[in-house]
Amino acid sequence: MSFVESEERRALRKAVGELGKKYGYEWFDRQARSGGNTSELWLEAGKLGYLGVNLPEEYGGGGGGMGDLSIVLEELGAAGCPLLMMVVSSSIVGTVITRFGTDAQKQRWLPGLADGSTTMAFAITEPDAGSNSHNITTTARRTEDGWSLSGRKVFISGLDVAQAMLVVGRTEDARTGKLKPALFVVPMDTPGIEFQQIEMDLISPDKQFTLFLDDVQLPREALVGAEDAALMQLFAGLNPERIMASAFALGIARHALGKALAYVKERQVWKTPIGAHQGIAHPLAQVKIELELARLMMQKAAALYDAGDDLGAGEAANMAKYAAGEVAVRATDQAVQSLGGNGVTKEYGVAALSVAARAIRIAPVSREMILNFVAQHSLGLPKSY
Repeated sequence: MSFVESEERRALRKAVGELGKKYGYEWFDRQARSGGNTSELWLEAGKLGYLGVNLPEEYGGGGGGMGDLSIVLEELGAAGCPLLMMVVSSSIVGTVITRFGTDAQKQRWLPGLADGSTTMAFAITEPDAGSNSHNITTTARRTEDGWSLSGRKVFISGLDVAQAMLVVGRTEDARTGKLKPALFVVPMDTPGIEFQQIEMDLISPDKQFTLFLDDVQLPREALVGAEDAALMQLFAGLNPERIMASAFALGIARHALGKALAYVKERQVWKTPIGAHQGIAHPLAQVKIELELARLMMQKAAALYDAGDDLGAGEAANMAKYAAGEVAVRATDQAVQSLGGNGVTKEYGVAALSVAARAIRIAPVSREMILNFVAQHSLGLPKSY
């Protein structure tokens, strides 16, 4: 791993940054407040090859890795228009199908994921399971023709724009009667699927839903990978999720910092820009330092994952997500503070970022669960839950 990005990655950053500036925060905010979505940007990013930079070239992707994909999301976020579904569709689902899908599944789904014509959701969270994925109760029962899937999911992103979803369920072991995790690709037009939007105090074009699966009939080939290895396959998709959540957070942090800097360089009180005062300058400098540190850990996590070190990537990805979430909260809060009263106006658009940044501390994995992971796996302390 080099601490200096390659010329290709620098070029990718620049190109994606230009695309992001074409849309920007005002467009993103307008879509959010009007009930719209980001499909226009999504489709253009896909057409330009940015959504599939991590997917195999033989299926229309760029042949790169998570390091490349994280650049795309970070730069779009820094421009004020992050694409949340990249955390799910390009990253989790694309990775799982690439690593564990059949040739037919890869041919069916990966080209669309790569060019943006297909968006896939990821359905794992349940009302009574929370962070404990071992307690998932959505059950897949064998039928003569394949599977019957029933259950309930909550806080599932993007079901309104998705053409299909990867559902985490459980199958019953015929010998023991115990339920085992399993992954299924489910087209959204399959009978038995219903979803309801969850009203959020979050200004975002990306919507959250409660999902109901009522005796959803699936063919045998809907199962992704080996039935007995699904937990391993699930975790293989969660490391990319944490890497991309870090990129999402870093993009927000950079955007907030940029707005604060632009303001404090121009705003004058007592005949000098307020950015000259240490009470303003030092907190912003601290944000910059923490932002760079968080990016380094994200890059380490991506490099380990792309090298095939799932165990090492797991530790680094959790640490990166923690650090990025913390600096996103600090950056947005300091942006509001630096702008004073203007920081809570719609015109300047920084207060709304605070809620989005705060949500990153919770999802897709809470900071407390990350601390539990580090305490147990990195420090060797007794399990606390």
